[in-house]
Order: sequence, then structure tokens, then C-alpha cells
Amino acid sequence: MTGSRHARHSARVTERRRRPPARSAGGSPLVRSSTPGRDQRHSGGSHAVHGSDLPEALRSAAREARRRMDAVSAAVYLVDEDQGALCLALADGSAPSFFTLPGRMPLDMPSATVRAWATGEAAVLTDPDPGPAGLDRDHVLPYPYVALSVPVATDERRFGALTVLRVEAAGAFEPAEMGILEDVGRQLAHILARLVEDGVRVVAGPMPMLVPAGAGVDTSVCTPGWGVRDVPGSAGTSMMFPLRRLAELLNRATTMEDVVAAAQYCVMSSLRADALVLVSAREGRLWVLGHCGDSTELARRIHGAGVDGRTPVAAAFHGRALYLTGDGPPLVGEASAGVPRTEVYVPLRGEGQFVDLPLAGQNRVVAVCALAFSGRRPFPSEERVLLGMMAGLLGAAVERVELSAEQREAAQLLQRLLLPARLPDLPRLVTTARYRPADVTSEVGGDWYDVFRNAEERAVLVVGDVEGHAVESAAVMGQVRTAMAAYACEGHRPAAMIDRTARVLAELGTALTVTCCVVALDTLDGTAEVALAGHPAPLVRRPDGRIEALDAPANVPLGVPMAQPYEAREHLLESGSTVMLYTNGLVSSRSASPETCARDLLGSTDVTSSSHLEDLADRIVSEIVTPQQRRDDAAVLLARYEGAGHGDEPKAAGLHIQRRDLRGVRTARAFVHDKLGAWGLQDMTDVVELAASEIVTNALIHAGSDVDVRLRAFEDRLRLEVRDSATNPPIPSPLSLTEEEAPEAEHGRGMLIVEALAGEWTSYPNGQGKTVALNLVIPQE
Repeated sequence: MTGSRHARHSARVTERRRRPPARSAGGSPLVRSSTPGRDQRHSGGSHAVHGSDLPEALRSAAREARRRMDAVSAAVYLVDEDQGALCLALADGSAPSFFTLPGRMPLDMPSATVRAWATGEAAVLTDPDPGPAGLDRDHVLPYPYVALSVPVATDERRFGALTVLRVEAAGAFEPAEMGILEDVGRQLAHILARLVEDGVRVVAGPMPMLVPAGAGVDTSVCTPGWGVRDVPGSAGTSMMFPLRRLAELLNRATTMEDVVAAAQYCVMSSLRADALVLVSAREGRLWVLGHCGDSTELARRIHGAGVDGRTPVAAAFHGRALYLTGDGPPLVGEASAGVPRTEVYVPLRGEGQFVDLPLAGQNRVVAVCALAFSGRRPFPSEERVLLGMMAGLLGAAVERVELSAEQREAAQLLQRLLLPARLPDLPRLVTTARYRPADVTSEVGGDWYDVFRNAEERAVLVVGDVEGHAVESAAVMGQVRTAMAAYACEGHRPAAMIDRTARVLAELGTALTVTCCVVALDTLDGTAEVALAGHPAPLVRRPDGRIEALDAPANVPLGVPMAQPYEAREHLLESGSTVMLYTNGLVSSRSASPETCARDLLGSTDVTSSSHLEDLADRIVSEIVTPQQRRDDAAVLLARYEGAGHGDEPKAAGLHIQRRDLRGVRTARAFVHDKLGAWGLQDMTDVVELAASEIVTNALIHAGSDVDVRLRAFEDRLRLEVRDSATNPPIPSPLSLTEEEAPEAEHGRGMLIVEALAGEWTSYPNGQGKTVALNLVIPQE
């Protein structure tokens, strides 16, 4: 079946060479047109393809094709170069078969219809290969149809394709039948060419026109703008196409963007609206979930308005649809609700019409769909019924997607809370970490990282991975991380840390296993002791660019009984070495070996100084941002060893500010002033104080969490970092919003000042939120 889910099967598409412009199967001349002097008829008394306008021409051709091919339906697709697709313009035949035809087919879709349009030759979509011989099963098509498609084209222009569907029990199409359909397609193409010469636009409408095959349908109700005029049942059948397609698209929707896209195609386009806005109500205010069309101004006026205001959108949350004609009171159903028109509904272009549909979920109105029209139009009863059915589908989809988003947000919040809020400051060791959750599940993962400081000159780096993606995985991860922290602070060596944690895990009674990597680094002499528990070995990038694995005995994962004690191995790091610890989620979806992929990621950026470690971390996680590559959560921990006694040893200092501390900004300025003075960088005090003041203010206002400030002075530059628990990055925003800005954008005015002070600043996620960092060049004397 053309363009249906047959295209997703491995179908054999058979092709015929273009037949020369010839006669019909009976040898008679081609059909007559509506132009005098060009009359040509079929033999055998068949009906001629004719038409004084586009709908009649398409209907006549489809009806002729269906009748002569003994098909259940026939469809005409017209090309839309702007969309890069073939669009269903009209279908004639059996109502069930209508809904197996896609409304749009991309021009690279592997279907008979697209192949016929592209090659100019007939194409048949047949039963797919049932599989290997001897397979004891029947291959069943999703729909019991086979399709034959021919081009609708002249020598000068390709208009589209003509497709017929026939039940598969009728057998394959014969060459003579293909010739008949090719004749009908050529005749339609010549009629369309004449319509173009007469100034008629030959394009498909926003929704296809459907003509049922049966006769005697009641025509007492005919909705203007739907179907073929004066054809019994065409309007009502055509109205069911966008409803059926909306249900199909919403069943597959997983995000609010998917819901808005489905509403744009099936609701806004089918009703020829200019704009569509989906609105929810939370905490006493209206919030825009998404919008499309010429909707920017409408969305801006709705977003953030009070839900108890006397606005049409707010009134629709009481459960009754509103139809506003632009003047006078709005209509609620068939009566007036007495809700006055407000400034929220200023017409987009002159006089307009607005419709507000309540979208009901299981027990309440979960959202409102606001539609805007540039001119006034009536809404007949059948259109109101259609809108009511569409609203029901949209309400269920919005409720499901919002619930899924809430579950994902809660899962990610739990994951962030179980990760370290910040990594400790070590004079000779610069560290940073990144975590990315999986995209294929809304549950939490079990990957984690941490850095412990168990002595003045000793640091312990840890990454681990608990199997599974469930609440139990996160709970076990939190327990294992706590045990690791306790043993690291007591001064145990890596092998002992793993061994003791394995005993704790055994006492917990969980069936989950845990892999981990522990690296204890003495920053005085560069000695690194590595212990593994079924985890990939860490990698090191030497100062000369060589990348090596810090090998150690693999051991077994925690939770697996082990007769022998865990073993570790020592390595020596030179000053300037970069160490990477990672979990399998970083590389498991790649085709090459995991270690090869990890080596490539570590070597992707030239890390010449500690300040570039953040760039390397950003570069690594940027490689795993696509959903196809995020089938598992991933953690990466980077550490750059600066060495002991280094002449240009970096200076580091930190400050913690509690949430809602009214003196927090003043404290941050004093901290910067004192530290820069002690480091001999007084000339940079004014600039850094101002930048710290603006970033800390932004964090305290928008994040509403504790804030950590960290200063690091290197040989050639100064780095300022401000950490908070909000995951949304700060957005420098002008004082007046542009048309392109989303209403929900975060408006951090202070970031404009930061952007002016430092040409290089960035924002990246940390364990429980984000870090805003900027680098300032230290003036050289």
C-alpha cells in the first residue's frame, strides 16, 4: 500500500519503463478534455476524465482510475516543492482505505508513489519477502492492499502521482492494467497543465478531499471548506482525515514539541487558522506550553497572565469552549458567557476570530488550545463536533506528556541530589566532571563520580556504575558512594576501599552489581594507585600527548562473590598529565571498541593548561548529546595533575554562600578583593569584583540555592567559577525582548555585564546544578 506502513517493510518495488505516449488498452484515442477541439474518448463507453476546476478534475481522474482498475480506492498526490513532499490532494473509494494513505510523503520516502513521481515510470509495491525459506509462519501485511502508482506528468512538468489500492487477493497488476492507469495519469496531467495556463494553482489543500464510493449518502449537512462540493458524504468523510491523523500522531508523541507539531498539522492547518497556542495553568498563572504559526505576540500576551483574570483563555479553563468573533461577547457553545473581550486577544492582523478549546484530561482541564484567525468565519455544527473530538485527543496527550515530563524531572532531581554538589579544591590537582542521563528512559541511572581529599596532599578519584535504570539503582548508588567516602576519609588505599564497600553491599541484600574505578593520587610525587572492580581502566594523557591506560587487575564487580582479595597497581604521573575516569555509557553505543573511543575523546582537544580542562569536558560530552547515543547514562571525571613544587603552581580559594543570604553579594566582593590582593593581582580587582557580583546576584535570585564561588590564578589567566543548583543556563537578555525570544526565557540582565567584561565565559552542568565560569587574562608586566 502506497506510503503506508508497507514502506517500512522490505518491499520489492517493481518498475516498468515509460510507455510511449499511446492509446488506452483498447487502442482508442485518449480521453477528452473540457477544451473544445481537443475531445478524445475512451473506447468501450468509459467515462472521460474531465473537470472545469481542480477538485472536479482530481475527482474525475480518481473515480475513473478506481473504476477501471477494480480498486478499493484511488488517490492523487501533488508535489509541494516548498515542503519537499508529495501531498495527498484527493482520494476516492472505500473509507477505511483512506486512512491508510499518508497525508504527506517526503520525496526520499521508499514508496511506490514517490518512485513513480521521481522516475516517471509505473511502480508497484508488492508483498514483502516473507523471510528465510522454511520459516513456519505467514507474513501478514499491516493492510491487505497492494498499490500501483503512475506519474502525473507532461513533457514540461511533473505534477505528482496517481495511485490505486487493490486487495492483495485480487493478484498482481497486469501490464495492460498498468497501461490503463498510465493513460489516466497522462490525461489528468494535460488537464492540470491547461488549468495552470488558465491561472489555476494546482496544489493540494491543507487536508485532502475524500470522496466515499457509496451513493445515497444524506447531503442535508454540508460543511463549507471540506471535501468536494455537492458530492454526497465528501465533507463529513474529509473531516475525519485530520482527526484520524491527529490520533495517530499523538499516540507517538513523547514531548510537548511533538504534540504542538501534531496540532499544527491536523488542527491549525485543517481549519486554516493563522496561529495556535497551547496553554497550561499552574500556581495561579497561565503558561505557554508551545505555539506555532503567526503566534509570537499572542503567546507573549498569554504567558504569565493570571489564571483568575477575565480573559477568554482563563475562562476556557472552566471547561466550556469559547468562540470569539472579535466584537461583542464571546460565544460559549450556542450561547453567550458574558465574558468581555480583553487585551489578551488583540487580533494579529486587523479584525480576527478566536477559538479557545478546553483540553480535558482524566478529571480536569489540563490545558487550553487557543486558535486565531485573520478574518471572521462561521463554525458550523459539524466543525464544532470535530473540534470537540480533537480537543479530547489533545487533552489526553498533554496530560500524558506532562506526567512523563514530571516523572523525568523528579528522576533527574533525585539523580542530581545523589551526585556531589561540588568537587574539592586541591592546590596541585584541577578536577571537573560531567554527567548525562539516558534519553530512552525517564528513570534514574546508577552512574556517579566523586573526588575525596583524605590528606593535605592526597586525593581519591572515583567513578562507578550500578546496573539498571530504576529507583533501586539510584538507592544502591547512594549507599555505595557513602561507603566509598567513609573509607576514603579514613585513609584506606583503593583496593581496601573496594573490598570493604563490597562487604557493605553484600549486607544490603541487593541483587544489583556495581562496577567502579578508584584512583588515589599523591600530589607530592605523582604516584597514582589504581584499583578496579569490573570497570574500564582510567586513561592518562601524558605531557607529550601520548595516551595510555592506567592498567590494573580487573577484579570482579561489587556484589559478585570473590575468593581472592582485590588488587591494585601503581603508576607514576608527570606534571601536566590529564587523567580521565569514565563509565560505559560514554562509549558503549559506538561501533569501535570502548577503549578506542575513550582514547579518541581524550585526545579530541589539546589540553595545554588547567584552564582548558573545562573545554575538554565540554567537548567530550558534546559527542553524546544525540538520543541515539544516549541509551545509557554516562559520567566522566577529568583531573589535571600540576605537579609539586611547580614554579607556576596555581593558587586556589573558595567561598560558600548560603541561600537567601542578604549579605552574600557583599561577602563575595570582599572575598575577591582579599584574595586578589594576597596574590598580587590588585589591578584586576575592580573587574573581577563586578563580574562576581553580577553572577552571584543572578544565582541567588534565579537558582534560590546555596552558591559556591571559586577563584584560581594560573600563570597567564585568572578563572572565576560560581556554582548553584539550577540547571538552566543563564541567558544574557536585552532590556526589550525581541520577537524571536520565547516567553519562558530566563532573563539574566547581569550576564550582559559579564559578557562585556570577559570575552570568554561559559556555563556547564555540575553534579547538582550548573557552574558559570569566566577566564580573564592576567596583564604581563
